[in-house]
Amino acid sequence: MQSPDAQFERAYVQFLPAVSGYLYRRVQRQFVEDLAADVFAIAWRKRATVAAGEELPWLYRIAANVVANHRRSQASGFALLAALRPADSAPSAEDIVVADASLAGAWRRLRPAEREVLALALVEELPPAELAVALGVSVNAATIRVHRAKKRLHELLERTAPVAT
Repeated sequence: MQSPDAQFERAYVQFLPAVSGYLYRRVQRQFVEDLAADVFAIAWRKRATVAAGEELPWLYRIAANVVANHRRSQASGFALLAALRPADSAPSAEDIVVADASLAGAWRRLRPAEREVLALALVEELPPAELAVALGVSVNAATIRVHRAKKRLHELLERTAPVAT
């Protein structure tokens, strides 16, 4: 049996790329490394609370909280940071869908919680059980949230679709 330190080290090596990718899609590239370190520092302190096999969605949940805290701390200078954002920075989840203007418009009109659940389910490709852990809800509730978010996105797309003549 591995020591807890060895188990954590294995999880770190295994999940750091996924957590970093999650962060790259949500924050500016310059913050990813520090935020990933914060995620794993929190995970280290709370490592006894994670169930075996649920490590990645648990880390996504921690990462979502770290991103939320980061965004709050950056809020005062957000407009300036957005204006100075280098063109080669990693795209956010919203930027991923801007290839289609109507989809991008509908995506922006979704509530933040709807965007997050769709990003976790579709971009991060979390299965329902892992999505439930990441959201801190039951599998049924996670599935319902994905369904409702998809339905709302579909409705928003129908409202913005050009009328065929």
